[in-house]
Amino acid sequence: MARRYDCSDATDRKTGLREAAAAVRRGELVVLPTDTVYGIGADAFSREAVGDLLQAKGRGRGMPSPVLVGSPNTLHGLVTDFSEQAWELVDAFWPGALTLVAKHQPSLTWDLGETRGTVAVRMPLHPVAIELLTEFGPMAVSSANLTGHPAPQTCDAAQEMLGDSVSVYLDGGPTPADVPSSIVDVTGKVPVLLRAGAISAEQLREVVPELEVAN
Repeated sequence: MARRYDCSDATDRKTGLREAAAAVRRGELVVLPTDTVYGIGADAFSREAVGDLLQAKGRGRGMPSPVLVGSPNTLHGLVTDFSEQAWELVDAFWPGALTLVAKHQPSLTWDLGETRGTVAVRMPLHPVAIELLTEFGPMAVSSANLTGHPAPQTCDAAQEMLGDSVSVYLDGGPTPADVPSSIVDVTGKVPVLLRAGAISAEQLREVVPELEVAN
C-alpha cells in the first residue's frame, strides 16, 4: 500500500522525506514535486529500480530516464568533457528548468535505458525535491504519468495514474507550471537546444550566444 505525506505540514514533510529516501534505498519508487511537474523517481544506480520506473510509466528503454541532482557539485562525479559553456548554463539556470545532455563518466555502472553514453541531468528548483536529492543522491526521475497521458501537476493526478506501483508520494501541492524543462545538448563543441521549454532560446543565447537549435 502506497504511503502519502503532506509536505505543507512540517512533521509530515520530515517523516515523508525520511521514508522516501529509505524507499529509494530499498529499490522502490517514489513520487515527488518539482518546479515543472510531478516526477516518479528511483535510485539512478539500480538497474532493477530504473526498470521498474520505466515499466510503471509504460515506457520503453528507447526513452531513458533523466537524472535529477541536488547540487551542481554532483556533476563532477557524473559527467565528463563538460565544457565551459555548459558550466555557464549551469551557473545561469540551475536550480531551474534546464536539462543538460552530457557525456556520462565511463566508469559509472548505471543503466538508465538506451543513452548511448550520455545522461540528461537537471537540478530542480523545488525545496522538497532538493531535500530528497540531498538526502539520497542522484535519482532517475521522469514525469509521473503513464506514457501518452498529460504530465501531472498535482499529487492526486500522479497517484491516480501510478497507484501502488509507487511506495511513497510526497504531496507538495500544485506545481508552479506544466511547461517542461528546456533540453540542451552539451556533448559537442556548440550547445544545441533539443527541446524548447520553460527557458527560451533567446534566454539561453544571453548566456551562450552561439547556441544552435535542432531541426
